[in-house]
Amino acid sequence: MNTTGVLSFTQQAWEQVLAKAKRAVVYLDAACAESLHWGCGSSRLLEAVGSPACYLREFEPAAVGGGAEQPKAVFVLSSLLKGRVVETLRDIICRSHFQYCVVVTAVNHAVHLTANHVPAAAAAELEGQQPVFEQLEEKLCEWMGNMNYTAEVLHVPLLLAPVAPHLALTPAFASLFPLLPQDVHILNSARPDRRRLGSLAEVDAAALTPELLLQIRCLVSGLSALCEHLGVREECFAVGSLSRIIAADLANFAPAKNRRKTASGRASVVFVDRTLDLTGAVGHHGDNLVEKILAVLPQLPGHTSDVIVNMVELTALQAEEESQNVVVPGCLAQSNDPAARALWDALLNTRHKEAVMEVRRHLVEAASRANLPIKMSMGRVTPGQLMSYIQLFKNNRKSLGNHCGLLQLGLATVQTLRHPQAAKWDNFLAFERLLLQSIGESTMSVVLHQLLPMIKPLNQRSNDDYSPEELLVLLLYIYSVSGEFSVDKDLGEGEEKVKKALAQVFCEESELSPLLQKITGCDSSINLTFHKSKSAVDELFTSLRDIAGARNLMKQFKSVYVPGTHTHQASYKPLLKQVVEEIFNPERPDPVDIEHMSSGLTDLLKTGFSMFMKVSRPHPSDHPLLILFVVGGVTVSEAKMIKDLVPSLKPGTQVIVLSTRLLKPLNIPELLFATDRLHPDLGF
Repeated sequence: MNTTGVLSFTQQAWEQVLAKAKRAVVYLDAACAESLHWGCGSSRLLEAVGSPACYLREFEPAAVGGGAEQPKAVFVLSSLLKGRVVETLRDIICRSHFQYCVVVTAVNHAVHLTANHVPAAAAAELEGQQPVFEQLEEKLCEWMGNMNYTAEVLHVPLLLAPVAPHLALTPAFASLFPLLPQDVHILNSARPDRRRLGSLAEVDAAALTPELLLQIRCLVSGLSALCEHLGVREECFAVGSLSRIIAADLANFAPAKNRRKTASGRASVVFVDRTLDLTGAVGHHGDNLVEKILAVLPQLPGHTSDVIVNMVELTALQAEEESQNVVVPGCLAQSNDPAARALWDALLNTRHKEAVMEVRRHLVEAASRANLPIKMSMGRVTPGQLMSYIQLFKNNRKSLGNHCGLLQLGLATVQTLRHPQAAKWDNFLAFERLLLQSIGESTMSVVLHQLLPMIKPLNQRSNDDYSPEELLVLLLYIYSVSGEFSVDKDLGEGEEKVKKALAQVFCEESELSPLLQKITGCDSSINLTFHKSKSAVDELFTSLRDIAGARNLMKQFKSVYVPGTHTHQASYKPLLKQVVEEIFNPERPDPVDIEHMSSGLTDLLKTGFSMFMKVSRPHPSDHPLLILFVVGGVTVSEAKMIKDLVPSLKPGTQVIVLSTRLLKPLNIPELLFATDRLHPDLGF
């Protein structure tokens, strides 16, 4: 077994889709497009289609149908085949001339039975049958207008977007985020008084909304397929309340029971709630170039973990704003270019300075191989120097084509180093270090007082000052790293001053960003009164208090803050690092906060017997493969830290980091203030 498993899992899944795609119009939803993008690239799908008359299209209600010369369609969907998804299928097919339709869903048939409220006992009797898929096949023929036409509905586990051999994402679950204490109040509003939940610790699967529970089951379906591909029987563990529910669902997922009986390998799957440590997600201490690229370059439309690389510099067009929409953007994912992939892996696994030098080395080597007139220069790498190397390829079409992937990563580096926001990274880092010292020496009210002068309205801000969104990031850092603190009169007054200043800043924005619109409930600054703004900020601080108390339920992982001493400055110790160190603690104590989820009666008996006799409980370090799933997103630096840490603690153990998305600091406020956390949109 090796960690190329996530890539082979994704590529094998796509091979099943590609086998159906010849001469077809192919419709993809955003999550499947992202999986294709990182797994094998859209060019691979275009090759499989093999016809210039057929196209790739976004799966949406307004999508163009197929003409008379396009009799075949393939729909590739990450979601359940239900509700709006089926209505969209119907609408596209009814306005087309298809005679052959293939619908691929990433969600297996067992979950479709759950979504259609088929009881577990009845579902068990249907093993080997697929009535939901068969009924849809009949509908597809009906919509095509002839019951003799061909329709296929099949499940292919298109779960992952493999960013690196050690790191893969689940784009369809990018909005999945752990619960906060305030969510308990919302869940309680739908429960009778005598069954009210006291805290997050009491939240179980039965307490969740049907939509969230179904979203979790869809994720579990994909993870079970991954374990099948890896040939492992998994033991499930959890750190945090939502992770506990997901881990238990995977442990008891009925279709996985038979699969586990024949699995030759073993693995530990450990789920961790992101909310237990937001410091690592909003902080700027990761000295990684890719993290900075993700933070400053605009997001690639329809994607959660890739960016737009402006390619105008490699054309004869003027590098002006109007030109940017003329040229197709570049991106970071280069799945079909071995040289670019090698550079990408280097960028993920090195510090900022070494990464920039790697970019220079790859560009120099590529230019030399292409016999381009390169002038070597040593010493510090500058954006101008990198740009001069990139420009050498501009007028050489063959070299440009051969090294296109490499040039996209080179341009991403240059555009990041030149970006005004990149300079702010060090400002954030300096302020975060100052906060770490202050937290150990002062009260929370004093720490907030340090933030107050930085809250400036639009007409007083320079480029070096913090925007309202950036102030939210700093507040999240303060509350997450501090953890539980005592509430007193001074803190109340300190918070009130920050709230008023922040509410005023929101009101004076000339235009509300999408995040501020979400927080304030106003789509325009004209409609935002101080009263509305202050109410929104009050709610925001309720969330911040929730974040500060997120580790209250932990016994061992209560803090990510390491106080300073005479010889060492105060520092931040990532929760993920603490979890991995505890898993591979050579003394193998029973984990306190890493809960094992039993997968049935046998496990429960083992646990019971262990009280009276020597029966070893399952331990997350027992197996040669560790799959660490961070629910709510992970940063590039965290993934690298885990990849490097595990072999150093237990040589021979392999690790795969999975997560819902790649994070940049501004993602966290967006996820925290999302209105659909408990009621995810599943398409019906």
